[in-house]
Amino acid sequence: MKVLFLSPWFPFPPANGSELRIHALLRSLAARHDVTLISFQRRPITPEGLTAARRILSAVHLVPWRDFDPASLRSRLGFFSSRPRSIVDTYSVEMAGLISQEIETGRYDVVVAAQLTMAAYWPCFQSVPAVLEEIELGIYMPPVPNNGSVNTILRQHLMWAKLCAYVRGLLPRFAAVTVVSGRERAILKQITSTFETVRIVPNGVDLANRPIGTVIRNPQTLIFAGAFTYDVNYEAMEWFTGRVFPLVRQELPNTRLIITGDHAGKVLPSVENVTLTGYIEDIQSAIAGAAVSIAPILQGGGTRLKILEAMALGTPVVSTTKGAEGLDAVDGRDILLADTPEAFAAAVLRLLRDLDLRQNLVNNACDLIRRQYDWNIILPEFLELVEKVAVDRAVTMPEVQPLAATSRDVQPLPGTTAGRVP
Repeated sequence: MKVLFLSPWFPFPPANGSELRIHALLRSLAARHDVTLISFQRRPITPEGLTAARRILSAVHLVPWRDFDPASLRSRLGFFSSRPRSIVDTYSVEMAGLISQEIETGRYDVVVAAQLTMAAYWPCFQSVPAVLEEIELGIYMPPVPNNGSVNTILRQHLMWAKLCAYVRGLLPRFAAVTVVSGRERAILKQITSTFETVRIVPNGVDLANRPIGTVIRNPQTLIFAGAFTYDVNYEAMEWFTGRVFPLVRQELPNTRLIITGDHAGKVLPSVENVTLTGYIEDIQSAIAGAAVSIAPILQGGGTRLKILEAMALGTPVVSTTKGAEGLDAVDGRDILLADTPEAFAAAVLRLLRDLDLRQNLVNNACDLIRRQYDWNIILPEFLELVEKVAVDRAVTMPEVQPLAATSRDVQPLPGTTAGRVP
């Protein structure tokens, strides 16, 4: 079977949660089928990464990535479009042309479009059955309760209403949609109850080749694995370093915090014992060497691969309720949850001081991973879904009217070729 996989990330090597998921899906598909990857390029590609991709994939095509610019002319024109403004601003004619060319010449059986970023290019592959892989909507929902200004609240609700209308028009273009959790499926069902083929394909981890037992664990080190290019991660570390970590160090002054990933030049509150490492090639050993992994996430959706990775590596986790949202982890059994600075600091201190509690959490979390979040359990169901869409063409492409669009939605500004959806 020939599969065209459209990705907003080039995951060789994987450097964040989205890339880890896409990397796993690609490897699974390529083990059984002929897979071509068309991907946006967000960072410099290493020769080793390209070689690794070409080793398992039939072909690899890359298109330059341009960040969403809310102040651009095209973004402002997006206010008058039926599509979300970011999609209008970042539509890539180069990407659309490449996809169209592949569809015309490649004789593909199925298309997998990862996230809303790539789903926006549905007109280019509408002749082929398609799966929308991992639609995530929870991150865009207006918060409840909402304590912002009247203008902020109104803007959030208008943006949400526009996104919901766009998704309702988008879904009929696909034979099936995947989400990472029951919560995300419930949100999607609230938006449209008529689209039935929604499958939960949770995030997972590869339990093979874990460096457990081979890394010396530092008993007074905390770790947060997350790039600041994702605003949610930066907000989490602003909150933790400014309001939580000082409380921890009042009790245990030698406690250290390691923050990995691209920090994008962003500045945190000035606190001692905080190390910004940047990108680490062997992130697993860094996590396995920490006493506690933290996930003080305050907003967003989906499920946190950083939590699953830590659990699989035998590192206990303290998270906010929002950070662990969508995971079947139980507070006090598999993880510790806390939502105020005082409670979060207290949970961290408990784990740093209580070795028995730490070991119990580790044992229970590892059992949870083996039961529910091992890629070896998850990926066969994803493969079955993609293969069914390819074979059962009768249920894939209903006749629907085109989405409302104007030339402003799809034409580039002078000198632009590539784009981004948040």
